[in-house]
Amino acid sequence: MRTSICLNADVGELPGPEGRALDRAILDVVTRCSIACGGHAGDDETMVATIRAAQARGVRIGAHPSYPDREGFGRSRANIGDEDLFRSLMSQVRALKAIARERSALVSHLKPHGALYNDAAKSETLAESVVSLCLETEIPELVGPPESKLEACAKRVGLHFVVEAFADRSYEADGSLTPRTTEGALITDNARQLEQVLNLIESGRVAARTGEMIRVSADTICLHGDTPGAARAAHLLKTSLLERGVTIEV
Repeated sequence: MRTSICLNADVGELPGPEGRALDRAILDVVTRCSIACGGHAGDDETMVATIRAAQARGVRIGAHPSYPDREGFGRSRANIGDEDLFRSLMSQVRALKAIARERSALVSHLKPHGALYNDAAKSETLAESVVSLCLETEIPELVGPPESKLEACAKRVGLHFVVEAFADRSYEADGSLTPRTTEGALITDNARQLEQVLNLIESGRVAARTGEMIRVSADTICLHGDTPGAARAAHLLKTSLLERGVTIEV
């Protein structure tokens, strides 16, 4: 059983005062955050506000680039070619890094968003592109799923890979995340979220959507800010872990 775990969240994705308030509530809980930088959500204003909120709480900052798909929230590649995609991802990451640099903040990791995350986990070409993005922007850590093309590619070039699992997403029997279009993909019940996280920490296993117990390793566990009831769920989860003697680490 692990005695410590990192908690992270994807932030800077929801507009307006309500979105910023939710981000602040989530940032009170996590130790890492990945900030939307214009591909699926976010703009200069949200990046500035989110970086400031993360700095105030001592939360480690990361870039969260995606397919350039604001209408679909980064869930479709559409017809963009490899070169144009890489240029878009580079532009997104550089935008966040420029804003962070102005505020003396370090962008310590990169985590692809949405469909790019899932596709790069299976595609050698996309995984190499994401890893090249980290190297060219001098981001030292890559966050992604276990036993993926992303992990293998990162390790080949000596890039630190942070293995991620999810509190609020269900898994298929092959260890992949259940597609959001499938019923049961999102776990909103607080007790089920805690059960899944405890299983990850205690045994490195989770119950797949179809019932099998499957092995899933994790250095960090993601709490999605756009999941219904996310702020309350995040606070309950952290409290429950601390009560069980689990330290929340970076």
